[in-house]
This record gives sequence, structure tokens and C-alpha cells, in this order.
Amino acid sequence: MHFKRTALLFVASALALTACTGNTPENQGGGNQGGGAKVANDEPGKKVVIGFSAPAADHGWMAAITDAAKKEAGKYSDVELRVVEGTNDPNLQISQVETFINDKVDAIVLLPFDGAALTPVALKAMKAGITVINVDRQFDSPFAARSTVLGDNYGMGVSAGTYVCERLKGKTDAVVAEIAGIDSLPLTQDRSKGFADALNGCGLKVANRVAAEFTVESGEKAAANLLQAARKIDAIWNHDDDQGVGVAAAVKNSGRNEFFMVGGAGSANVMREIKADNGPHKATVIYPSTQGADGIRLARLAVQEKSLGDLVEVEIPREVQLYAPVVTKDNVDRYLPTAFES
Repeated sequence: MHFKRTALLFVASALALTACTGNTPENQGGGNQGGGAKVANDEPGKKVVIGFSAPAADHGWMAAITDAAKKEAGKYSDVELRVVEGTNDPNLQISQVETFINDKVDAIVLLPFDGAALTPVALKAMKAGITVINVDRQFDSPFAARSTVLGDNYGMGVSAGTYVCERLKGKTDAVVAEIAGIDSLPLTQDRSKGFADALNGCGLKVANRVAAEFTVESGEKAAANLLQAARKIDAIWNHDDDQGVGVAAAVKNSGRNEFFMVGGAGSANVMREIKADNGPHKATVIYPSTQGADGIRLARLAVQEKSLGDLVEVEIPREVQLYAPVVTKDNVDRYLPTAFES
């Protein structure tokens, strides 16, 4: 498991170079963001028609996924992107993919509302010779996608817990609280496990925990309940910056300021607070909203039979797990340009 995680982080670093900075040698593949020199993989090639489907943009992170995918496709003259309306209805999303198959697109970048439900139609697309790039929520079969782009939920928890440990160093009686997302989701469970494992490493544990539903309203309610139940708190980790808008409202209404907060996912509004250093948020942990854009790049490379320029391998990776870095006032300027608005 540790070997796999290390390997994935290496691949993530390579993708980050090609997808975010553009700081690669001119004779290597990659992107051309951030003012970097134009590189080989940017040169126009075979036209690639890509179908894109994702859930409804009912919160900032999901809206940013689709927006980033559109912007990324727009950078390439050889990419035609066909985006369907976001939906939280698995049956409608299946129908959308069926349409892509019937239209004989070259590739499909798919963030499924329900990975299990979309697996059969993704398999059908692959069998039809269409390159499928799976984003964020995995299919049930490894044959349903050519490549998968994932965030690191467990890593988010580890990063948040490590930051809390560093900030509370030597304070063995510290009270740490956690505001999770939807407890029934594996991603929430992974985040909580990573957080608990990191805290255990420095002798701390979660003393107070509540769960919200990734919405502003649920975040405010959960945070209000937490603050009422816990008379003293030293640190709070909130899993999601979208629900964090409600969490921040509850904190403001409580008038309490004895604790610091760590956010989750990496919204621009939280990053601006971190930069100003005038509120409880001192850090947030990235869950990249660039996954859809990375999916577009991988689809283009796969159809054009190109590889990631920073890897020796001649094929694109089977799976890419993106890193979950901690954003503080010391490095916030690096991450603000790709942050999403809650």
C-alpha cells in the first residue's frame, strides 16, 4: 500500500508539472500554463472530439471541475469539446454517455455521479473503441476506463492532521474537533481515517466530531451543534470549504476565537482569509478542482498516442492520484490561481 501511494505521488508530481506549471524542457511534453515555454505536446495534432459529463454544478467545487475542463479544452485547436448539462440523475447521465457513443466521439471524460451505476455504459464505450477517462469517482471495473484521475481523500486527512500536530506541538491536552462531510460516503471515511492516523502520530485524537452534508446550510447547523457541545476547542478541521461557508457563519455567530481552523478542498474565499490572516482559517488542504482539466489533457494525449513528457513511459498512466498539499499564508499565492469560488 505504501509503495503504491509513493508511486502515485510520483506520477502526480509529473502530471503537476505538465498540467500546472509548464516548466518543462522544450523537447518534452506537457502544458503551456503559467507562461512556460511552448512544448512538444502543445503542438496541434490529430483532431480529438471529447465528450464531457459531470454532476450538476450545485456547489463551488463541482462548478469549478466543469469550468476548468472547458478552459483547458479551449487551449487546443485540435480539441472539440462537447459538454452536456450536469446532472445528479444517474439514468440521465447514462443516456448522455450513450449519445456520445452513438456520435462516435474519440474520448469521453466522465465524472460519474455514481461510479457503480455508470460502470456498464463506460464499459460499453471502451468496447466501442472510445477512450474513457474516469474522474474523481471510480468505476467498479478496471476495464471501464483507460485512465483514472483521482484526488487523495486519505491524504487530505493526513495533511490536515499533520498541520494540526505541527501547530499544536507539545500541547498534549489539546482539544481537536472535526466537521466531516456525509458519513456514509467512502471519501468522508477516508478523510477521517487519514486525519485520525496523523493525529495519532503526535499523541492527539479527535475529541469532538460532527458530520454535515457538503452544503452551506448543513455546515452551519453542524458547526453550531459542535460549538454548543464543546466548551473549549484548540483546532477544527472542516472537510469541505463549500460547507465551510456555513461553518464560518456559525463560528462568527458564536463569538468564539480560541481555536484555529483548517479547511478542506481549497476554495478561493478560504485562501483569501488565510492570506489576510485575519480570521480563524490558518490553512486549507487541497482536493484539486483541476481533475476535469487533467482528464481533458489525458484524453487528448491518449487519442493522439502521446505520453506525459516528464515520464519515460510511452503511454499515459493507468491511474493518477493528485497530491493533497496544505495551503498556508506562506504558500497561498501559489495555489490561489487554481482555487474555486464557494
